[in-house]
Amino acid sequence: MKLQRYGTIACLALAATLGLSACGSDNNEPTSGASASGSAAAVDCGTGTVNAQGSSAQKNAMAEWIKAYQQKCAGTTINYEASGSGAGIQAFIAGTADFAGSDSALKPEEQPQADAKCAGGKAIHLPMVIGPVAVAYNVSGVDNLQLKPATLAKIFAGKVTKWDDAAIKADNPGATLPATTIQTVHRSDESGTTDNFTKFLSKTAESDWTFSNAKAWKAPGGTGAKGSDGVASRVKGADGSIGYMEWSFAENAGLKMSKIGNGNGEFAALTAEAAGKTIAGAAVEGQGDDLKLKIDYNTKEAGAYPIVLATYEIVCSKGLAADKLKLVKGLLGYAASAEGQNSLTDLGYAPLPETVRTKVETAVKNLS
Repeated sequence: MKLQRYGTIACLALAATLGLSACGSDNNEPTSGASASGSAAAVDCGTGTVNAQGSSAQKNAMAEWIKAYQQKCAGTTINYEASGSGAGIQAFIAGTADFAGSDSALKPEEQPQADAKCAGGKAIHLPMVIGPVAVAYNVSGVDNLQLKPATLAKIFAGKVTKWDDAAIKADNPGATLPATTIQTVHRSDESGTTDNFTKFLSKTAESDWTFSNAKAWKAPGGTGAKGSDGVASRVKGADGSIGYMEWSFAENAGLKMSKIGNGNGEFAALTAEAAGKTIAGAAVEGQGDDLKLKIDYNTKEAGAYPIVLATYEIVCSKGLAADKLKLVKGLLGYAASAEGQNSLTDLGYAPLPETVRTKVETAVKNLS
C-alpha cells in the first residue's frame, strides 16, 4: 500500500523540516547508528516469537517494520493482528499479546488491569505512529474545499445538509458550490480514528458538536462503513459525500481532501510536515517513560494540520518475559529509530518529530 509519490524527496524534505537524522536505507547490515548520510540504524537482534495485535491504523507501519527487522535479524517470528484498538488492549490484559497497538490511551479502569500483567512495572504508552485523519469528499465541480471546525461539526451533526449552505460558502468565498445533498460517511465499527476525529470536533467546535468523543459513532444520520477502506469506498462511489479516514486510504482511493481550519486562523492542507507540527506541540501527560500525549487540536502553530492521532504501542515497562524481552526491544527500537520512522513516509503516515522520537527511543531502551 505504498504511496510512491512521496519518495526520497519528500523524506529528505521532512528530515530537514523536522530535524530527523536520516531517511530510510536499503542497507540490511546493522551499523553503529543512523546518520544524515543514510546509513542503516543499529538494530538489536532478538530471536524467538512475538505476538501483538490492535490498531488497524498502524497495520501498514507495523508490516513495514516487521519486514525490515526480519531482513536484518534472521530467525524471528513476529505476528501483528490488526484486530482493532479495543481488542488489542483486551488481548494485552489477557496475556495473549506481548504488546498492543492502540489509537487511544488506556482508559482509567483499564490501566490497573494492564499493569497487573507487568511484574514489577507498569503498562506504558509509546507513541510510535502519527496517523493524520483526512476529511475526504466527492462533490462534482468542487476542488480545494476548506472547512472550519465549526462547519465540519455542523456537517457531521446533520445541521448543514446542502453543499451550498451559507456556512460552507463562508469558508469558501468565490467557490461555486452545488445544491447537492450532503451524504456523510462514518465508521460503523468502533475505531480509534472515530475517537480522535470526534475529540477534535468536541475540542474545537463544542457548541456545534454535542456528542463528545468515543470509539463508537454517536451522532444521528449518515451512513456507516467498516474500516477506513470502507469509508473511502463509500465516499468515492457517491457524489455529494464526505467522510473521515486515515490519510493513506484517502490517498490510495484518489480522493480530494479538505483543508481544515486551525487555531492560527489558517486553512491547512494535510501533509506529513503539517501533521508533524501538531504532534510536536503535544504535551506529554504520562510520567517517566509513559509518553501519553495530549494533542492541542486548537494548535496555533503556523501551517499545522490539526486532525491527527498518535497510535501507541502499549507495553510493560518491566516484567516482559525473558524469552520475549530482547525481540520486543529490538523491534520497537527499530520502529523508533530515524530509519524506521522515515520508512513510513511512503505509507501515508508522518514521522515522529525528533523531540518526540528521541523520548520514545529512550523509553524502549529502558524496557526490562
